Amino acid sequence: MTRAAARPIVVVGDALLDVDLVGTASRLTPDAPVPVVEDVDTRERPGGAALAAVLAARSAGGREVVLVTPLADDEGAARLRALLDGRVRLIEIPASSTTPVKQRIRVGDHSVARLDSGGAVSTFGELPAAAAEAIRGAAAVLVADYGRGTTSAPDVRAALTAASGPVVWDPHPRGADPVPSARLVTPNGAEAARVAELDATGDGLAAVGARAQALIAHWGVGAVAITLGARGALLSYGEGAPMVVPATPVTGGDPCGAGDSFAAAVTVALAGGAVTGEAVTSAVAAAGAFVARGGATAWDAEPAVAAAGVDAPDPASRLTALLGRGRSAGGTVVATGGCFDLLHAGHVATLRAARGLGDCLVVCINSDASVSRLKGPSRPLVTAADRARVLEALEFVDAVVVFDEDTPTQVLERVRPDVWAKGGDYAGADLPEAAVLQTWGGQAVVLPYLDGHSTTALVERSRV
Repeated sequence: MTRAAARPIVVVGDALLDVDLVGTASRLTPDAPVPVVEDVDTRERPGGAALAAVLAARSAGGREVVLVTPLADDEGAARLRALLDGRVRLIEIPASSTTPVKQRIRVGDHSVARLDSGGAVSTFGELPAAAAEAIRGAAAVLVADYGRGTTSAPDVRAALTAASGPVVWDPHPRGADPVPSARLVTPNGAEAARVAELDATGDGLAAVGARAQALIAHWGVGAVAITLGARGALLSYGEGAPMVVPATPVTGGDPCGAGDSFAAAVTVALAGGAVTGEAVTSAVAAAGAFVARGGATAWDAEPAVAAAGVDAPDPASRLTALLGRGRSAGGTVVATGGCFDLLHAGHVATLRAARGLGDCLVVCINSDASVSRLKGPSRPLVTAADRARVLEALEFVDAVVVFDEDTPTQVLERVRPDVWAKGGDYAGADLPEAAVLQTWGGQAVVLPYLDGHSTTALVERSRV
């Protein structure tokens, strides 16, 4: 590793202890219309700046991540230290206040209440010299502000202003303004609207872009990326047309921590030399993958790591999460398959009908080698990667799986759908997949076929 690559990523901000109390509920209390939560399982994880640091470390490609945060000597801090041990290097700002703990009471995938303790503001001492040195020499710095006062401290702000690497600032409504030297500030839509205080109303791109411009002028920073949840992010440099990065749709998932995932991924990308637009693009993908894997509840699950060193959407992980969520909610998983070499109206009709049979649709497509064996050496016309991208863009397709065999039997044994659907040109025939479906109680069905459409016919007509 070169000297530049050896420089750490530093996360500065307010660390929290997050706790999920997860149970079941089948009845209400007799004295109030509230659920009785039973069989409770306690799950602890780092929160706030601590979660951002862990997420940065997971995708930093071996680069050290340092967390600078106030920590006291209470039980919450001890549990937080244990969770961080071996994941990030901790430089503590000595604190006398109680460690903030946020407890969510959840039934399945739904929160029914949250209990916060630890006070609204931290009381802490001077920034240690080791922390100031780490900030100044970092490859990139992420400020994860959770409004507890860390970013208001003069010595912390002086160290951030002196940082030699790019500074990413994830703001909080109760936090301090970013230092003017910040390369990028990453508010969410609601935070941007509160701070900008413009007459522009609504959440259309024109209003969001106007707020981003106003924030750059207000803070004097290099750029603002306003995160918009499932809509992706808008990046503005204060003049000219903003860049909009759409998000890949995610079915279900826990959005808690998605903002930390976005900010961590941006910081890792900038530390690796990416320009701001590239960093924001990779961060939108990382946040989507994070939510698809289960969000903050899956904070310690191993992510797939892209070549650029950021969290990447992993098809296998996304499929596993999709199937798990669907089945835990009692939903019906539908699968269909084919080459889909040139997507036409017949394909679209079959896919839409298949999705109507259940709660999620998995499309199994033949690999390039498999298509060549089935259709001849001149096929496929479109690579498997591009065929998958086109299918995934359809709103009624939840996941795409590529298989290399001549039949989808093996991939079906992995997916284990409740329903296997094929187009009506198979009507009356014994579907070869029916037997494997029966081994787990699944059903193979045939759907009405839109006559007059086929890829082979399209190819032949194009040659005339």
